[in-house]
Amino acid sequence: MLRPAFAALAFATAAASLFTVSTADARSSRGEPLRVELPTRFAQCPQFFANGQPPQVPRQPALRELCYEAFAILHSGTTRTPVYVAQRLNRRLIEDADEKRADRFFADARLPRDERAELEDYKGSGYSRGHMAPAGDMPTSSAMAQSFSLANMVPQNIQHNSGAWAKIEQDTRRYVLRAQGDVFVITGPVFTRESERIGPHGVRVPTYLYKLVYDAITGHAWAHWQANHEGDRVSRPISYAELVERTGIEFLPGRMD
Repeated sequence: MLRPAFAALAFATAAASLFTVSTADARSSRGEPLRVELPTRFAQCPQFFANGQPPQVPRQPALRELCYEAFAILHSGTTRTPVYVAQRLNRRLIEDADEKRADRFFADARLPRDERAELEDYKGSGYSRGHMAPAGDMPTSSAMAQSFSLANMVPQNIQHNSGAWAKIEQDTRRYVLRAQGDVFVITGPVFTRESERIGPHGVRVPTYLYKLVYDAITGHAWAHWQANHEGDRVSRPISYAELVERTGIEFLPGRMD
């Protein structure tokens, strides 16, 4: 079993101070993507991973690490979406969550143009811009603004996003409020041969979405696995081992079942 990871409490303040412009504006006066100066190596934001160890992902091209104030992303320039998004949550962070929702989506300028999604990709696509790290989890206004980065989004069925998936996000927050310590949450998309692409830059649409929840105090881990289509109800959670088998990702390296 992994030992609980203890975050550097000063990170959020330090990370927020690295912004060169306000994330509340999301785009420059010329409409260019917001440029931020946050770390781009997981070694600089280990607090988002259980025991400080990022998931082990099969080798693939165009992967980039991105740190934000309240989450970390492994981004794929091939799909122009996250591979996964990692969070560390606890009762204090959820209680501090900023209830004032930002709504300014932006393309993260830390990603090369030929690897990132743009606002125009989602326009008229019929899909919502689905948060992987939910806006409702964000403890500060700056973290809330950062959660609207398109690097944190996947094309998601609109009804699923506001229905079953929203309930999973709410249920996860309720669990964190009852937990005795840190809960690590990893969320991401799964693609199949049937996965289509949208927009002029070809953002890939996931066939499935998953959310892994790991209680670092109890060692209990489970995952939600949902098809990305209309009318899908919240399905029964699957085991950690089953999630690893389905995705090929070792989300909790060194974990003992």
